[in-house]
Amino acid sequence: MPQPDLTLTPAGPALAPRYRDRASHALPRHREPHTLPHPRDTPHAPPGKPSPPANPYLRLFAHPGTRAFTAGNLIARLPMGMFGVSAVIMIAAAYGSYALAGAVTATGLAVGSATGPLIARLVDRYGQARIAVPAAAYAALGHLVLLLCVHARTPVWALFLTTAVTATTPNTGGMSRARWAHLFRDDPDALHTANAFEQAADELCYMLGPVFAAVLCSALFPEAGTLTAAALFLGGVLVFTAQRSTEPPIAPRTTAGSPLRAPGMAPLLAVLLTTGAVFGSMEVVALAYVDGPVAGPVLALQAAGSCAAGLLYGRAHRTARLRTCLAAMAVLMAMPLLAASTGSLLALAGGLLLAGMATAPTMVTAMGLLQRLTPAAQLNEGMSLAVTALLAGVAAGSATGGWAADHAPFASFGFLIPVTAATAALILCAATGVGRGPRVRA
Repeated sequence: MPQPDLTLTPAGPALAPRYRDRASHALPRHREPHTLPHPRDTPHAPPGKPSPPANPYLRLFAHPGTRAFTAGNLIARLPMGMFGVSAVIMIAAAYGSYALAGAVTATGLAVGSATGPLIARLVDRYGQARIAVPAAAYAALGHLVLLLCVHARTPVWALFLTTAVTATTPNTGGMSRARWAHLFRDDPDALHTANAFEQAADELCYMLGPVFAAVLCSALFPEAGTLTAAALFLGGVLVFTAQRSTEPPIAPRTTAGSPLRAPGMAPLLAVLLTTGAVFGSMEVVALAYVDGPVAGPVLALQAAGSCAAGLLYGRAHRTARLRTCLAAMAVLMAMPLLAASTGSLLALAGGLLLAGMATAPTMVTAMGLLQRLTPAAQLNEGMSLAVTALLAGVAAGSATGGWAADHAPFASFGFLIPVTAATAALILCAATGVGRGPRVRA
């Protein structure tokens, strides 16, 4: 479940607001060649530095501190691709129902979509380390309690109640994007590349996460995936928040109203909600269709396609329109349906790989549009609303996909759900004119 630019990521993602201009503290980024003195004309000038790498991604990590916080964040973000799959496998094994597993997972996502903006607002006000560490610890405890409830086969109401406790999970991808936004707020090209890298990182985690979860749950015991994910998540958050040099300063308070009032914001969030249903339904439907230890690797191919497409998109100097990206997604989401109709697992793997290629470009384009629609002083809150919309869609898609898996009249029936959701997102985008309204940047 993608958490998406998360971000998104379903996730998906919160960016820091614009902070004070640092022009008075540093040289401008772009200066004419004749304004810079030649090293030979400056007695104490340092030797000439080598030219920056041609690869835009290598230029990102040339900045001090970026490698350290990225490493910690990737450790914390990997479990985001493990929790959902682990919960589905764990609950389905204990209770024998994919519908129940999908409903329980959807409950946690739905509650998380409501608490996400509140946690993001606290992060803005008090700082990442001060809020993210206790929130992550509380969420990890919730996952462990859910594990114990499933292992003991408690009444199903206990599962729904316990999974709601995990809703304090901080948006690690969003906090990482906030650091990039702070570091490169004066360099739009570098920030675009950073956003594309973050989306690719989301997809990488959702590519590896299901594989680890499926292997652990199948090779060891059904609860092994959740147990490992909780440990990695808490440890990664501790490593990430320990990197204080790149942490953005506390955002100043603002008296402006909700970003929902920005022109074009509500229709865009509706499109993101519908897009989230694509991700949630595809995950549950694919798991139920394959139903075995290879389910994780097969599902991971969708994230692999998205990761590759996102990295290529980050190198592009131009971005596609959101409607174009959604049209490509609607077409490519039909590939798993056609492949599953053949009954070939290899064909399904190829179909999921193709379907994923529309995901990252769609999310990067949508998040870029949302940044332009949201007033600069409220970017964090605006991006968290995007994550809320995505998670709500993922929750609805997970529940619908679970129902379809249990009541399918034919094997590939469930794959109709993500195709329908992608088509609905395209129709909604075209009908509301998302991307053509006024853009606010205050």
